[in-house]
Amino acid sequence: MSDGVRRYTAFADELRRVFGCRVQRVSVDAGFTCPNRDGAAGTGGCIFCGGKGSGSFGIRPELSVADQLLHGKEFLARRYGARKFLAYFQSYSNTYAPPERLRLLYDEALAVPDVAGLIVGTRPDCLPPDVLDLLMEYARKTYFWLELGLQSSLDRTLTLLNRGHDVASFAAAARRCRERGIRLCAHVILGLPGESCEEMLGTAGMLNDLGVDGVKIHHLHVMKDSPLDAMYRQGEVRCLERDDYVGLACDFLERLDPRIVIHRLVGDAPADHLVAPAWTLDKAGVLGAIDGELERRATRQGTMLERVMQ
Repeated sequence: MSDGVRRYTAFADELRRVFGCRVQRVSVDAGFTCPNRDGAAGTGGCIFCGGKGSGSFGIRPELSVADQLLHGKEFLARRYGARKFLAYFQSYSNTYAPPERLRLLYDEALAVPDVAGLIVGTRPDCLPPDVLDLLMEYARKTYFWLELGLQSSLDRTLTLLNRGHDVASFAAAARRCRERGIRLCAHVILGLPGESCEEMLGTAGMLNDLGVDGVKIHHLHVMKDSPLDAMYRQGEVRCLERDDYVGLACDFLERLDPRIVIHRLVGDAPADHLVAPAWTLDKAGVLGAIDGELERRATRQGTMLERVMQ
């Protein structure tokens, strides 16, 4: 990004365009669980998910949703100069409750000063019609994103991950969201066991076909006390080297519709919970390497789609 112009459609740029200022997500834990933990769809959770849920570190669940947001706002305003905030319901499955409870929690978040919208993370099997109708209300009255875990477009991989749902379930949920005008961000993991590069890149085509609005791209990384941790230590799972991930992420971006907003390009984790790979801790370096590789290739998000259409 030596010319100051990103070669992909970044979420940070989207937020500045919409709000005209620096906007930060504030993660909250609203006390949800997951059907893949309580027995409704399975037990034990996904193999990459630690005891607090995937990516849910640094949250203070003993506080109310409003107090979590107030605490997070203060830190992010001081560190990044953020002026507005998005309440990010991140831990576990944040639509796994009756609509009445969800409304109370979402309204509590939006009542906090300078909270300008909501991001709600969940699973394809936690979106019954009454919950989708509720989410549609919020999508119409505030800045709203629904995050939905996919991880892979292969059923065999979802079985290995112990996801508790199949690809068809994600596709059906995505279509229902699109029908209601709910902006959808899909989660994808690159470097999953048993997948070839071609299979991983095929997930980009699936996201294009489904018309998702955003994507979070993560690399496979191993967290302490997760089922994946035991598999890694037994030699059943390997992680990508940094340069391999950088190249793969660029390949993925080149095949992704440029209208899709990139919410994340690399996973992150606190050092005291990370097992591997060590380069996960250098997020800024990895992002810089992706920018540099796209520049070296003279490509950008969607380049391969453009070549196919020519």
